[in-house]
Amino acid sequence: MALSPEAPPIPQTKGFPLMKHVLDRWLAPVDRNRLHRPAMFATGLALAFSTIGGPAALAATDTPASTASPAATATAGTATAAAQGDAKQAAPKKEAQVGFGYQEQSTYYFCAPAATRIALSAQGHTPSQEELAKALGTTENGTDSAHETTRVLNQVNGNDFYHTVEIPGSAAEPAEMDQLQADAVRALSNGYPIVANIKGTAVDVDGKAHSYEGGHYLTVVGYRDEGRTVQLADPYDTSNGGTYWMSTISLANWIAERGYSA
Repeated sequence: MALSPEAPPIPQTKGFPLMKHVLDRWLAPVDRNRLHRPAMFATGLALAFSTIGGPAALAATDTPASTASPAATATAGTATAAAQGDAKQAAPKKEAQVGFGYQEQSTYYFCAPAATRIALSAQGHTPSQEELAKALGTTENGTDSAHETTRVLNQVNGNDFYHTVEIPGSAAEPAEMDQLQADAVRALSNGYPIVANIKGTAVDVDGKAHSYEGGHYLTVVGYRDEGRTVQLADPYDTSNGGTYWMSTISLANWIAERGYSA
């Protein structure tokens, strides 16, 4: 290849040093910190190979570089865009509250039907407590477990959004507290309240104790501080509009030995 008179002669070296020399001359005006860009690097290699000797020089390498097909490139681009979209959607809000219709439980053992009715009202469903009691299998002994509320919530909503989460120990583990917080953010961000089956005594953020030694069901209808505190709609306690706030840690321990639908 003929060189212009003002260009310095290329040193008569072999292999990679010669290619490096050509690259250095061609890329001199370009910011070297940007050599990681695939397109620029490929162009530089093409120029170097054509200067050194074209196919003969390429044949000296171990294997030719593979080129992604247009279909593979398009697929990768779509996956990247989807991942970015998911990341945006997954960013949690610091607080959220759903609109709901509060109901006081109509009998002493209708806490599960009432809590389920409160949750369903956020999605525009308004079955009676009696209808829900029948679907839940509620008797004077109460409602068996959160598995029943999960089943009926999905049945009435016509989807499978809800799943049952159990906290089997006598106290919640840190991972179970974190899971409840994450479930509250996920469910309420999508407009679905949580129905929790609780037992024992817990204290709300105002220092008031709420005691249900025989067990109870209530509904989580809001959260703040990125899910560290939740708003409960209690179908038995009608004071303050039937709602109060509690830390997620306290609620998780209240749910211990039972479970929730989220």
